[in-house]
Amino acid sequence: MNHTQHLCSSLLTNCRSLKNLKQVHAYVCKTGLDTDPIIAGKLLLHSAVSVPDALDYARRLFLHFPNPDVFMHNTLIRGLAESDNPQNSLITFVEMRRRLTAPLDSFSFAFLLKAAASYRSLESGIQLHCQAIVHGLDTHLFVGTTLVSMYAECGFVAVAKKVFEEMFEPNVVAWNAVVTACFRCGDVKGADMMFNRMPFRNLTSWNVMLAGYTKAGELELARKLFLEMPVKDDVSWSTMIVGFAHNGFFYEAFGFFRELQQVGMRPNEVSLTGVLSACADAGAIEFGKILHGFIEKSGFLWMISVNNALLDTYSKCGNVGMARLVFERMPEKRSIVSWTSMIAGLAMHGYGEEAIQFFHEMEESGVRPDGIAFISILYACSHAGLIEKGYEYFYKMKDIYNIEPAIEHYGCMVDLYGRAGQLDKAYEFIIDMPVLPTAIIWRTLLGACSIHGNVKLAERVKERLSELDPNNSGDHVLLSNIYAVAGKWKDVASVRRSMTDQRMNKTPGWSMIEVDKIMYSFVAGEVQNSITKEAYEKLKEIMLKLRVEGGYIPEVGSVLHDIEEEEKEDSVSRHSEKLAVAFGIARLCKGSIIRIVKNLRVCRDCHTVMKLISKVYGLEIVVRDRSRFHSFKTGSCSCRDYW
Repeated sequence: MNHTQHLCSSLLTNCRSLKNLKQVHAYVCKTGLDTDPIIAGKLLLHSAVSVPDALDYARRLFLHFPNPDVFMHNTLIRGLAESDNPQNSLITFVEMRRRLTAPLDSFSFAFLLKAAASYRSLESGIQLHCQAIVHGLDTHLFVGTTLVSMYAECGFVAVAKKVFEEMFEPNVVAWNAVVTACFRCGDVKGADMMFNRMPFRNLTSWNVMLAGYTKAGELELARKLFLEMPVKDDVSWSTMIVGFAHNGFFYEAFGFFRELQQVGMRPNEVSLTGVLSACADAGAIEFGKILHGFIEKSGFLWMISVNNALLDTYSKCGNVGMARLVFERMPEKRSIVSWTSMIAGLAMHGYGEEAIQFFHEMEESGVRPDGIAFISILYACSHAGLIEKGYEYFYKMKDIYNIEPAIEHYGCMVDLYGRAGQLDKAYEFIIDMPVLPTAIIWRTLLGACSIHGNVKLAERVKERLSELDPNNSGDHVLLSNIYAVAGKWKDVASVRRSMTDQRMNKTPGWSMIEVDKIMYSFVAGEVQNSITKEAYEKLKEIMLKLRVEGGYIPEVGSVLHDIEEEEKEDSVSRHSEKLAVAFGIARLCKGSIIRIVKNLRVCRDCHTVMKLISKVYGLEIVVRDRSRFHSFKTGSCSCRDYW
């Protein structure tokens, strides 16, 4: 390689953006090296694989080459296989077969099989398997290993195992692949058996087992294996921290986090973003604050992914003020993820106007909104009742940014109209959609019918849902709720009989609260233990005080049974969010903000009770339900009773 070739190669290696890549390409053309197969191949490789947002450029480069070889075809296939549209790699493969006289190699099939696995196309995978057999490449270790992974991704673990057993002298990568295949299909025993059969193991093998156990919720098996490991690296520790946190065991996760530091190792970007994500999902703000402190002291704040995870944690834990502070203090240029997380956080808290302001600032900063950003802003408009603004953004998305609406965007519009009580308009919008409405679209309208008590439309919508998703218990519960509020108890009984006949179970409502870095979960009607007994005792005291000092009268319209009023009152008094709040009042220090995470939509009676508690006890209560945040202060809620 001469000096000019070496310089071009070095410049390509250091390319980090499409702009830089184009500059290097111009230099390559100027020096006449664009026809050099080595430099041309490297240019294509960096365009297709290494440089962000350069895949289209790679495609144009490929078409520019008069006689692309197998390496160039494989490079483009690899880039397409790893993209958001992996199926395009198969189209390139077909073109490659037409144009290329050189034989295929193992890399061709490995990249294509990865693409088939990515979008779970069993048909494509089988065709590729047949082609690999025809070309005598199915026994190649690289191809065989990707075949195992492909069949597992498509849900055929038995076939994946068969392919593995037919491999000649599988290496450790192949063994790891078949263990992963077992875990992916929920076969924990099969993974154990394969792991015990391994003739050789490397650190990756142990980490594969750890990851599989934690994802399957087998935390004690993970702990036992972790203690047996001869060597542990940062991946091992990260897996334990994130795995326990994602399963709700934050106290144990924090213990692993401290132990990691005690043995002289540092958390990495993956472990930090993973555990922050778990904190966000569970609403564990205290653990999140501890991690924030560690991030600042350890110098991780320069990482944009860590900042984004921190921002998301504060937003989903109900502290939008801290989320905004993290956003404003980001050391590097904010990504689309940063802006979208902030807009979504404001939307969840009902700050529609502020979310719109952030969206405008994002546009002015030069960051182009994507489909997810538009979902967030439509969500914000929906939860703030900004109907005209939502309509404007929906059409702006296509007319100005050329983003074709996805089913999620249509769902946001149905929610926008339905939440505002414009049910007929929501129904017409669904009928006029250019794509077939999914069960989720109709379910959104059914939820709006429940909020506004429209029985006739609810029955029509339920007919559509019965065709698309007849076994969804939530739809039956919603319709039963609508009948109950309307006092149509015969219809309630009919729906309930139908659920019983079809052996449908209602999703139990649960609520979680974090106390002293431990997450406590409450389910209405669960068998009492020392924790729930403490919560019930405190709740009795609270409800009595609310009646005497707050004038509380139970709202029993949401109780789905034709029973006596006293029984209805007892039923609503035992909802999980009331128990969680009562436990928080009993355990947390005076003046603490009580933060609750709930899996279902908060009912009207619980909403009323939270407002009264905030007034009578002088507390701030933050509840995150299935769709948004409710911040209760001095007898009022941030949602302004619009949820």
